[in-house]
Amino acid sequence: MARIAVISDVHGNLLALEAVRAALKKERPDAVMICGDLVLNGPDPVGVVDAIRELESDGALVVAGNTDIAVADFDYAAAFPSLMDGIPESIRSAAEWAHDQLGDARVDWLRRLPSERRWRVGDMLLLATHASPGSQTEGFDAVLDPNVTIERAARTDARVICCGHTHLPEVRDLGWKLIVNAGSAGYVFDGEPTASWALVDVDDEQVGGEIRRTEFDALAVSNMLSARGLPGDVYRAATVRTGKLVR
Repeated sequence: MARIAVISDVHGNLLALEAVRAALKKERPDAVMICGDLVLNGPDPVGVVDAIRELESDGALVVAGNTDIAVADFDYAAAFPSLMDGIPESIRSAAEWAHDQLGDARVDWLRRLPSERRWRVGDMLLLATHASPGSQTEGFDAVLDPNVTIERAARTDARVICCGHTHLPEVRDLGWKLIVNAGSAGYVFDGEPTASWALVDVDDEQVGGEIRRTEFDALAVSNMLSARGLPGDVYRAATVRTGKLVR
């Protein structure tokens, strides 16, 4: 039997990430997959990158998300293809701030992250991706047409697709594929202001996933964002405080 932890969408929230790391020490997973969107929006991108690099040095598989592209290279069309009318100043200012905070060495690390990683348990393949196989921006939204969901899931031979992007934690069993969306360990949108992450258990040919929730000091993070004072921070602070997307 193997146990895999899945973390995604930390978004610069070090307090939430450290709470999840403490929970992982109790679970002692065999592998950790970190599915991107590491630094944008939150108050401590430096602390988050350093913590994730520690996890990586211990064997964690880390991939980049779409907002990591925005922070590393300011390629906003690649990071936010749905924003056809232009990129809001709130996003640009947050990306530039995070980029400057990180400095050259951490930005270079962020830039070198792959878009996908794979891990095998016996004959079973698990994929770590940000949104869906082959895409950092096309996620498994709950309201997605079922045919589109199947088409996106079919882009990989992996039995288990570990992802994030939607900020809404979910385990969806398609029968032939298991989608484990870890939600967000730092910026969740489902109304519960905790860090969401996931555990995947593989036992021979059987596989199952479970969403976990870990408390952190959401009010402290909200206050840090309010004090930073970038465009949009009042909404980011409210989002972290309430666990609901405020904009």
